[in-house]
Amino acid sequence: MTEQEINRAIQYVTASTSYGRETVAGIVTTGLSELADFATRSSKRFERTVLLEYVSQWTMKKTGQPEPLVREILGCAGRWLDEVYEELDRQKAEHQGETSTDDEGAEPV
Repeated sequence: MTEQEINRAIQYVTASTSYGRETVAGIVTTGLSELADFATRSSKRFERTVLLEYVSQWTMKKTGQPEPLVREILGCAGRWLDEVYEELDRQKAEHQGETSTDDEGAEPV
């Protein structure tokens, strides 16, 4: 993820919860950095719930924040990531639909 995307996630979570930006930023960046690091060093696939549990526990230890706070913030960040993924998936499908429509009736090369 880019710095801009992380900042958008932080803004989304801050607006969706009653926690301050500094607290949210610490938890989101810590959780996402561990998730990215884990993805680069592991080739095994994990279920989302297992991965979220690992990242939550690691983030709690690293930040010293209480479990309910970490889980709420990471859960909200996860919903933001889901929305971004769904939007990108929708845009990709629309683009592929436009491409196949544009190609109809085209002369073979």
